Amino acid sequence: MSYFKHHVFFCTNQRAEGETCCNDHKAVAMQTYAKDRIGKLGLKGKGNIRINKAGCLDRCDDGPVLVVYPDNVWYTYVDQEDIDEIIDSHLVKGVIVERLRLP
Repeated sequence: MSYFKHHVFFCTNQRAEGETCCNDHKAVAMQTYAKDRIGKLGLKGKGNIRINKAGCLDRCDDGPVLVVYPDNVWYTYVDQEDIDEIIDSHLVKGVIVERLRLP
Protein backbone atom coordinates (compact mmCIF):
# COMPACT_ATOMS: atom_id res chain seq x y z
CA MET A 1 0.00 0.00 0.00
CA SER A 2 1.27 3.45 -0.92
CA TYR A 3 1.60 6.16 1.69
CA PHE A 4 -0.81 8.23 -0.43
CA LYS A 5 -3.85 6.89 -2.28
CA HIS A 6 -2.92 9.25 -5.14
CA HIS A 7 0.24 11.26 -5.68
CA VAL A 8 -0.16 13.93 -8.35
CA PHE A 9 2.82 15.63 -10.00
CA PHE A 10 2.37 18.83 -12.01
CA CYS A 11 5.18 19.67 -14.41
CA THR A 12 6.08 23.26 -13.53
CA ASN A 13 9.24 23.46 -15.60
CA GLN A 14 10.21 26.79 -17.12
CA ARG A 15 12.40 26.66 -20.21
CA ALA A 16 14.20 29.44 -22.00
CA GLU A 17 12.09 31.93 -23.92
CA GLY A 18 10.83 30.45 -27.17
CA GLU A 19 11.00 26.85 -25.96
CA THR A 20 7.76 24.98 -25.20
CA CYS A 21 7.17 24.31 -21.50
CA CYS A 22 4.35 23.59 -19.10
CA ASN A 23 4.84 26.71 -17.03
CA ASP A 24 3.89 28.81 -20.07
CA HIS A 25 0.37 27.44 -19.45
CA LYS A 26 0.03 28.58 -15.81
CA ALA A 27 1.23 25.24 -14.41
CA VAL A 28 2.33 26.69 -11.05
CA ALA A 29 -1.03 28.42 -10.57
CA MET A 30 -2.91 25.22 -11.50
CA GLN A 31 -0.78 23.14 -9.08
CA THR A 32 -1.46 25.64 -6.29
CA TYR A 33 -5.17 25.62 -7.11
CA ALA A 34 -5.30 21.78 -7.02
CA LYS A 35 -3.38 21.62 -3.74
CA ASP A 36 -5.70 24.17 -2.12
CA ARG A 37 -8.83 22.42 -3.40
CA ILE A 38 -7.66 19.02 -2.11
CA GLY A 39 -7.09 20.66 1.28
CA LYS A 40 -10.55 22.25 1.30
CA LEU A 41 -12.08 18.86 0.44
CA GLY A 42 -10.30 17.31 3.44
CA LEU A 43 -8.40 14.89 1.18
CA LYS A 44 -4.85 15.96 2.03
CA GLY A 45 -2.33 13.75 3.83
CA LYS A 46 -1.50 10.15 4.64
CA GLY A 47 -3.82 7.68 2.97
CA ASN A 48 -5.30 10.40 0.80
CA ILE A 49 -3.93 12.70 -1.89
CA ARG A 50 -0.67 14.61 -2.29
CA ILE A 51 -0.28 17.36 -4.91
CA ASN A 52 3.34 18.20 -5.86
CA LYS A 53 5.32 20.34 -8.26
CA ALA A 54 7.76 18.50 -10.50
CA GLY A 55 10.56 19.55 -12.77
CA CYS A 56 10.45 18.59 -16.40
CA LEU A 57 8.42 15.43 -17.01
CA ASP A 58 9.71 15.28 -20.62
CA ARG A 59 6.32 15.70 -22.29
CA CYS A 60 6.66 19.37 -23.22
CA ASP A 61 4.84 19.03 -26.54
CA ASP A 62 1.80 17.58 -24.71
CA GLY A 63 1.81 20.29 -22.05
CA PRO A 64 0.74 21.35 -19.71
CA VAL A 65 0.87 17.92 -18.09
CA LEU A 66 0.30 16.22 -14.78
CA VAL A 67 0.60 12.57 -13.82
CA VAL A 68 -1.36 10.62 -11.20
CA TYR A 69 0.43 7.81 -9.37
CA PRO A 70 0.18 4.95 -8.64
CA ASP A 71 -2.32 4.85 -11.52
CA ASN A 72 0.27 6.06 -14.06
CA VAL A 73 -2.35 8.22 -15.77
CA TRP A 74 -1.13 11.31 -17.63
CA TYR A 75 -3.36 14.32 -18.23
CA THR A 76 -3.28 17.63 -19.99
CA TYR A 77 -5.50 20.52 -18.94
CA VAL A 78 -6.48 24.04 -19.93
CA ASP A 79 -8.06 25.67 -16.89
CA GLN A 80 -9.43 25.24 -13.37
CA GLU A 81 -12.53 23.49 -14.69
CA ASP A 82 -10.29 20.74 -16.13
CA ILE A 83 -8.45 20.45 -12.80
CA ASP A 84 -11.79 20.23 -10.98
CA GLU A 85 -12.90 17.46 -13.33
CA ILE A 86 -9.69 15.48 -12.73
CA ILE A 87 -10.08 15.89 -8.96
CA ASP A 88 -13.81 15.11 -8.84
CA SER A 89 -13.78 12.24 -11.31
CA HIS A 90 -10.39 10.53 -11.01
CA LEU A 91 -9.11 11.39 -7.56
CA VAL A 92 -12.43 11.25 -5.71
CA LYS A 93 -14.53 8.76 -7.71
CA GLY A 94 -11.79 6.69 -9.37
CA VAL A 95 -13.04 7.38 -12.91
CA ILE A 96 -10.38 8.42 -15.44
CA VAL A 97 -11.18 11.58 -17.42
CA GLU A 98 -10.67 10.19 -20.91
CA ARG A 99 -11.07 13.53 -22.72
CA LEU A 100 -8.00 14.92 -20.90
CA ARG A 101 -5.96 11.70 -20.77
CA LEU A 102 -2.70 11.53 -22.68
CA PRO A 103 -1.56 8.32 -24.39
